Amino acid sequence: MNKKYFLPALFSLLLLGACNSGDQKSKEETKEEAPTVKTMTVNDRDVNQLGNYTATVEPELINNISSSTPNRIKQIFVDEGMMVSAGQRLVVLDDVNTTSYQLQVDNAEANLKNVELNYNRAVELFKIGGGTKQQVDQMEIQLINAKNALASAKRALKNIEENTVLTAPMSGVVTARNYDPGDMTGALPILTIARTKPVKIVINVSESQLSKVKKGMPALVTFDTYGDEMFEGTVTMVSPTVDNASRTFGVEVTIPNSDGKVLPGMFGRVELNLGTARRVVVPDKAVVKQPGSGNHYVYVLNSDGTVSYNKVELGQRLGDAYELISGVESGSEVIVSGQSRLANGMKVTVAK
Repeated sequence: MNKKYFLPALFSLLLLGACNSGDQKSKEETKEEAPTVKTMTVNDRDVNQLGNYTATVEPELINNISSSTPNRIKQIFVDEGMMVSAGQRLVVLDDVNTTSYQLQVDNAEANLKNVELNYNRAVELFKIGGGTKQQVDQMEIQLINAKNALASAKRALKNIEENTVLTAPMSGVVTARNYDPGDMTGALPILTIARTKPVKIVINVSESQLSKVKKGMPALVTFDTYGDEMFEGTVTMVSPTVDNASRTFGVEVTIPNSDGKVLPGMFGRVELNLGTARRVVVPDKAVVKQPGSGNHYVYVLNSDGTVSYNKVELGQRLGDAYELISGVESGSEVIVSGQSRLANGMKVTVAK
């Protein structure tokens, strides 16, 4: 063969062989193996349905300590935050008006005595024929009026005396003090006392949960102040009407609070056991959260070796697992490892 023709032919054969080798290698690279995953079979079971709510502590009863008439304050014996007992002296007001009210009582008593004398004389005269029945009747009316006037004066005196020294009508804690000694009483109460044994928390329950909440059922309450310490309460009232704005019902939970640890204004978390429901439970590592949304998904292994990307509705967290409201059927095999490489409908290899 002529040398000038042999060299180009040899070069072409080498180039063709290199191309065929590259194509084969490219095909092998594009052929990816199915991702290897781990699975777990999940089933349904009875799950306690716990209702969790938040609310602020309120006193069982509030009493405003005020004077029925404007008066100057002489002394206040308590301050905000102090505990008081029923009957304890709280406030002393100026008694300058007491003298004038006592004078009215004295005048009413003197007038009654005078009217009684005149009435008795009229009765005696009538008996001996020296007077008329009309005169006796008129004197009797005057006597009734005089008795009423005395009773009214005594009530006014008692009222002013009661408003001179103000006492606690119940045991509780002082939650507000609006004046200082020397101030004139006004529209605001001088003090506000709240009964804190027991206390109450009013929570809002949805319409779907209302049928499961009954008066007398137990409740567990926690407070940030006391960490994981549980306080036992009882449902004492279920509102019969719905709040039009929130479409919820008010439910009152009462805590005995015998040790006085729970105070009005504290933020509480209430837990109610609303019974049980049959739910599928999956390990938390099977749940995938879609980035940029609040949606959650679980990969489920199909019978043909592919996976389905199932959107799920989460219920309660149960330790290292989740209760599912919907999205996965009992008996399904869910992917618990290797989800980062998966897509809906992808073929997978299950690790042994």
